[in-house]
Order: sequence, then C-alpha cells, then structure tokens
Amino acid sequence: MQPQFPDVAFLTELRRDLHTHPELRFEEKRTASLVGEHLRRLGYEPHTGLARTGVVATLDTGSPGPAIMLRADMDALPISETGKAPWASRAEGVMHACGHDGHTVMLLGAAAALASDPPSYGKIHFVFQPGEEGGAGAQVMIDEGLFRLFPTDYCFGLHNWPALPAGQLAVRSGPIMAGGWRFVIEIIGKGSHAAQPHLGRDPLTVGAAVVQEAQMLVARRTDPIIPAVVSFCIFDAGTTDNILPERARLAGTLRALAPSVLDDLKDGLQHLCDGLAVAHGVTISVRFHQPYPVTVNEDMATRLAGKAMQALEAAEGGPAPDLNIAPSLASEDFGFMLRQKPGAYAMIGNGSSSKLHSPDYDFNDDVIQRGVRYWHTLAHICAASAAAG
Repeated sequence: MQPQFPDVAFLTELRRDLHTHPELRFEEKRTASLVGEHLRRLGYEPHTGLARTGVVATLDTGSPGPAIMLRADMDALPISETGKAPWASRAEGVMHACGHDGHTVMLLGAAAALASDPPSYGKIHFVFQPGEEGGAGAQVMIDEGLFRLFPTDYCFGLHNWPALPAGQLAVRSGPIMAGGWRFVIEIIGKGSHAAQPHLGRDPLTVGAAVVQEAQMLVARRTDPIIPAVVSFCIFDAGTTDNILPERARLAGTLRALAPSVLDDLKDGLQHLCDGLAVAHGVTISVRFHQPYPVTVNEDMATRLAGKAMQALEAAEGGPAPDLNIAPSLASEDFGFMLRQKPGAYAMIGNGSSSKLHSPDYDFNDDVIQRGVRYWHTLAHICAASAAAG
C-alpha cells in the first residue's frame, strides 16, 4: 500500500496557523482542539484531558507486535516575537520560539500517512503533549496514567535543531540532552547609605560573590570530561543609586549530562550559599525547582531510529544522518518518558534559522515533510524489526 502523505501546502498552512495563535504551557486549548479535530477526520478516536490539554490517539493494526509512542510537544514560550512574517504571533508576549508548532504538524502528518499505510504489526500511540517548556508536562501525563492507559514498548521524540542543515536527521546513543535544576537565591542583608557600607550588610556584594564562586563548582569540582554549566540569568536588587539594598534575588539553572554531576552541583551551590551567609553575616535561602532528568537514549531504540534515518536517506536522498550527534546542555522533559520506557530522542535540522528561544526564530516549513516521512519510516522499521525477531 502506498502511503498518502498529506499535502505540503496544507501542513504548512496548519503550521503557520498554530504559529499565529501560540499558547503557553497547559493553556493549549485551541491547539489541542485543532489536533483532536484533525485526528477525528483521519478516523482516530483521540483521548483528551491528560495534563489538562494533552491529546493521545492510537493506531492498532490488530496484529501482535510492539507498541511505540511518537511524541510531539505543543506549547509556546513567554517571548514577544520580533519576526515580521505574515504568520507572526498575534498573542502579546507569547510565541512559538522553539518550533513546537512544527513538531505538532509533523506528527499530525505522520498520523495521516500511517492511517493510509499502517505497519503490519503492533500499535502506534501519537502523543501531543502540553507543558514541555518548564512545566514537565511529560511527567504530568505519566502521573495521570499515560503508560497505564497506553502500554508502550518504545518512546520516540523529534526536535528541530537550527545547528543542523535543513532536513538532516541526527541521533546518538546515551545522554543527548542535559538534566537540569532551576534555582532561586534570596539574600537578605541590611540596607544602608551608599557612603556608609560599614553600617549595613550589602547583599549585592554577596550576590556577586555567589555568581563568581559558583563557576568554580564546574571549573574545579566536577569531572571536566562530563559537560556541565551553572548559569545565572536574573540578578535583581536595589531601587536607587545611593542606597545599598536590603535584599537581592538571583535565579538561574544548573545543567549536566550525568545525574551524579547534577546532584553535586546542586549540593555544592547550597553549601556555597551557606558558607557565604556565615562569612558575610547575611541570610541566604536557596530554592531548587522544576527538575528535568538527563535525556538518555537507549541503545536498541537508537539503532531503530538510525535505521529509519538511513532508510529515508537511501529512498529520498538529502543530507546523510548524523548517528553520533554531540549532546546538548539544553534540557528536555522527554527525559521523564525515557526514565520509564526505552526510547530515543532525535533531531531534525532547521537550517540557517535563528536559534531556539530567540524572538525572531521561526520553524522551517521546508522540513515538515521530512519529519513526517521519518515518523512513517520509523513506525515501519520498528514493526519489521520485531517481526524479524
């Protein structure tokens, strides 16, 4: 049977519609409604409501075989778009700066192609997930019964990647995305006149010491072979230029490609703040939140993904896949799924676009069909591999 791939123009129009109407984590009501509507037109019976706005549909071949889960994220980011495309965001302060609009459309296209040309064995679960951007939506779906309701043998994810040539597919076995913690540090000192710092306890100076000394946690406290980073992204203190403030607030992230290193960074930052509080006579509190695990690709699932990439290249040409792409210190909540089930997270090149999370970023519509065909090929490769034993 020849697969009926959705019309490229239709998928492009749908992607741009989603880009024009972005929604933040767990608010993806319009997006979820469109996803459900298209799935029903294809003959699926979508399950809705997991993690508020999640949508899941299943293709059951009726023959015993592996159950695989294909996942796309749906949420946008709290960023004001600066791009001038006709389909630029109409939601103030919200935009698809990470390409989740493209991910959603590629998976919808795959659901259509596989409905017309299903594999001979097993089941395919199409998962449209909310809340990836800082909401750990994958874990919420798991907590609410994702794998109980949809038993799964392998999980697969796909993310666009501006560092790769347009349409190039890439994967690697082992850690591919970093685990991370977000942190907030509150320093309470004693305010004073800027001319009399000795009468106060300056939280700004202590905060600067925290920022500086925290870099030593990576430079001198972790294995240099294992990538890690401590990033301070907020330093908020003071109201005028002649008063030393009473309080300072810092926030940022810890990231590493090994769970043990991530734990060491977390403990080290806490100990550092405890020590500086004693040394400088201030109070420092540290709150860690929104932990994301290291995203670790399982060997067999990675081989299946690689086979699909190579088969697609052999059939259609295009950039050769990179089967050992360098890992990234960005975090991804697909790691929660890979803690529960074996699977593989892969990349698809977005070409020379702006970087992810940039206010002028836009998903490259030219790679939509490549992503659809990867999902279609992967589903057939998984079924064939199981049949071969």
